[in-house]
This record gives sequence, C-alpha cells and structure tokens, in this order.
Amino acid sequence: MANINNIRMFTRVYELENMSAAARDLRVSAAVASSRIGELEKQLGIRLFTRTTRSIQPTEQGRIFYPKALKVLEALEEAEAAVHEITLNPRGSIFVSAPLGIGRRLIAPNVAVFREKYPEIHTRLRLSDRALDVAGEGLDVAFVVGNPPDSGLMMKPIATFERVLCAAPEYIKRKGRPVHGADLISQDHDCLLLRFPGSTEFRWSLNTTDGYQNFDVTGPYACDDGDVLTEWALDGRGIINKPTFEIQQHLESGALIPVCQKSPPPNTQLAVLYPHRKNQDPKSRFFIDFMSDKLKSALA
Repeated sequence: MANINNIRMFTRVYELENMSAAARDLRVSAAVASSRIGELEKQLGIRLFTRTTRSIQPTEQGRIFYPKALKVLEALEEAEAAVHEITLNPRGSIFVSAPLGIGRRLIAPNVAVFREKYPEIHTRLRLSDRALDVAGEGLDVAFVVGNPPDSGLMMKPIATFERVLCAAPEYIKRKGRPVHGADLISQDHDCLLLRFPGSTEFRWSLNTTDGYQNFDVTGPYACDDGDVLTEWALDGRGIINKPTFEIQQHLESGALIPVCQKSPPPNTQLAVLYPHRKNQDPKSRFFIDFMSDKLKSALA
C-alpha cells in the first residue's frame, strides 16, 4: 500500500503541477507529499519532477511514467470494485461537485439520506457555479447544468427544466418590462451575470421569431454565485436568467415577475459526468443512480 500511496501522490502532483495542492487534495502534509515522491523516485531510480522554488514540472521520465501509473491505480480500483460488488457492501469515499443552486436545494439534503442507505460510503461535496476540471481535480461525479463541452467523460442525462428571465416589481417600475430579447439591448436593461473565468453567461441565448439568437447583455452586477444574483434581483438590481425550479417560490409570491416572455430562454439539461474508469465502481454507480432518482422526482 505504501507504493500505491506513492503512485497516487505522483499522479496528483503531475495533474495539479503543485506539491502543496496535491497534498491538500489527498489530505496529507506537504512534507508527507514530498517524502512520498522522493520514495518513489528512489525506488524507480529516476527523477520524476524538476523542482524549483516556484514550480514543479515532470521530467521526460515522469511524462512516460504517468499513463502507466494511471493504469495501476485504475486496475486497483477495478479490483476493489469487483470485491465490493460481490459483498454488496460498497465502501470508500467519493468526491462530488454540483452547481450551487441545485447542490444546496436538491443534492446536499439527499447526501445524508444516501449515507443512511450506504453507511460505508463517505461523500465529499463541492458546491460551485464555476466550471470544474473533473479529471484534473480528481472528481468522481460532477453534476452539470447546460451542455458541457466534449471532455471525453461519460455523461448521464437526468432531466430537462425550464429557464426564465425575471425581475422584481421595483426594477420593472423603474426600468420598464422588456418583451423581446432585443429590448434588453435597445432599452439598456441591467442584466445580472454569472461571471467566472471561462463563463459564457454574458451572452444569453433566447428564442425569437427568427429562431434562437445570442444577445450580448450587460449590467453593473456580476458574481460567480448564482444565489447572490437571485438576491440582487429580489432587491430590484436587475434581470436574472435562472432555472425555474430555483426561483419558483419567488415567482409564485410575485417577488419576481417574468420578462421577455416573447423571447424565452431554451430549456436546460441537468446531467451527471464521471470518468470512464468510474463506470464499474459500485459506490459511484450507486450514488449516481440514487441521486438521479431523487432529482427526477424533485424536478417533476
């Protein structure tokens, strides 16, 4: 197991290009991480990384060793999965990510229910509206809203749901109620944008009489937390583009009012992504199936 831990540490340092980040990811100290890499290099008789005070880069030998190391870890996971499948007692930990809105409202409450059913599986949950690198961050399962880029990952669609543009009555009284997508631009409306590196939320796709068109909307407020955007909208700061289920209560109470109803946004897909090698991992498969059923029921 010492060798396996050393190999696992090597792959995480290789992927993150940072010893401290890899140590945090595997929940050990930087000193332990460095020691494991040193032990592996000593055992192999080669240098796996070139280290400076500011960076760590794989050597040619390290680049050759990396794909082989992945196969070793995948083989171990498949062997463990086969044993756990036979015993029907899956165990271990899974690292899961989800967008903030659906994560807080639908996934997090069901994690405890999942644990009651599978007490030997520990779930580590990361909630973020930022785009995440599933492989690079070591995620086992990633829930995504929208159409993810082609990443070579396995994808399981779960459900589709409506989106809506809406604003508070105070904002509509002050700025008017846009009817068409073009009104957002011509009437200089304040749009509340989900912004982070790589985000495309500054361009809203809306269904017009000429088909779907992209509108380069603008506004004085932007954030990488979708719930903050909802709070700003409720405060009369601008127009949001949100999944209906996230703001249903505010629509029903009249705290938010739909706008641009002649140019609605397209429906959005909810799906789950996972690496190919997790396809045979019972703990990941049980979690995906369990959450898929819960999400489908909730979104229905």
